[in-house]
Amino acid sequence: MRIVLADDSALLREGLARLLADEGHEVVASVGDGEAMVEAVARHVPDVVVADVRMPPTHTDEGLKAALEVRRRLPGVGVLVLSQYIEKRYAVELLTQDDAAVGYLLKDRVAHVDDFLDALARVAAGGAAFDPEVVRQLLARTSHVDPLDRLTPREREVLARMAEGRTNAAIAKTLHISQSAVEKHVNAIFDRLDLTHLAAGSGYSRRVLAILRYLGG
Repeated sequence: MRIVLADDSALLREGLARLLADEGHEVVASVGDGEAMVEAVARHVPDVVVADVRMPPTHTDEGLKAALEVRRRLPGVGVLVLSQYIEKRYAVELLTQDDAAVGYLLKDRVAHVDDFLDALARVAAGGAAFDPEVVRQLLARTSHVDPLDRLTPREREVLARMAEGRTNAAIAKTLHISQSAVEKHVNAIFDRLDLTHLAAGSGYSRRVLAILRYLGG
């Protein structure tokens, strides 16, 4: 696949570039700030852009803002956020857009190279890849009534795995229940969260994004 890397750490970019080249992928651009990232994506139109959150000039949320701009301009380009930080506001906005092909991983929690490569492949193929800790924080309780209180314990388990980007078949295997049971739980989740009108999409990642949209609104 063709990839744009965007991170203010030159060492990290170089390491990722070598890793990806060894795996047969092509890094078409390697940049250190959000503006350069948007320009590189527009120029090369890669399969995926791997972006950090905090980049120059303010080192706060430039990477996520740039990722949102990429999604607006070229929604077919996958976006995999790879960062040490969870920036909730723009993360929710990024993950709740209608298009799939999006992921958010935490650098310190990527235990194996294969996990990163698998997430990258899933995003490039139009799927989703979310670190469970990112999901936990994005679904965290606020001062308002928590919509998750409407769910049964089993529905919460199914929802958590949906939000990690798992298919119904994978959820069934993980929870040791039938796929038809998972489908019933999924339908119940959308009914309880008043998301039936958002659940018409065909992909599991769209359901994840719809849930994040509701909970992050």
